[in-house]
Amino acid sequence: MPPETVELDWSYLSGLADKVAYSIAQKWSVVEKDDVKQEILLHAYEQRPAIEANYHHEDFLWKIFTKAGTQYASRERNYRDLIDDQYYYTPDEAKAALKSFLYTDEELARMVGKKDDLLQARVTDNLVSARIDATASLKKLSGRYQQLLMRRFVYGLPVTEQADRQALSRAVVTLAQYMNRSLRTRAA
Repeated sequence: MPPETVELDWSYLSGLADKVAYSIAQKWSVVEKDDVKQEILLHAYEQRPAIEANYHHEDFLWKIFTKAGTQYASRERNYRDLIDDQYYYTPDEAKAALKSFLYTDEELARMVGKKDDLLQARVTDNLVSARIDATASLKKLSGRYQQLLMRRFVYGLPVTEQADRQALSRAVVTLAQYMNRSLRTRAA
């Protein structure tokens, strides 16, 4: 027997998307309510089977819409951070900041600028501020991400499991994003 099809009332979904978008736009200054709403409705259209399966559960639809809207707002914030005129940490710089955890503050202070030349700055004042941002941002990550980052980049141990390597890659990107948020919060 084929699954029962649900006739979607797009005006109802649009109203719900409008409420969710308003809520998100209040929390995320980088987005406009109408843009969030449009992104939510696009997501609903693209994920129509999931919407149909949960159509009669408004609380679940609210969660789906909130996730779609929040992901959009997060992408917009990351894009804004990338194109503004402030410094932007890359994942490689986040790794370098983690590797600096091997040194005490005194050791790092003695190294700053000592091995620099005209072609490359090996240890600079930027590393000190990156280390501070990495330290603060690391605390905001999940325990698994923290453990993987410390294992690989601070202790230098290999990460052999495929799932752990993928999680480590996501952890580095997430750490860089949090470091950028920390940098912009401090500048504001």
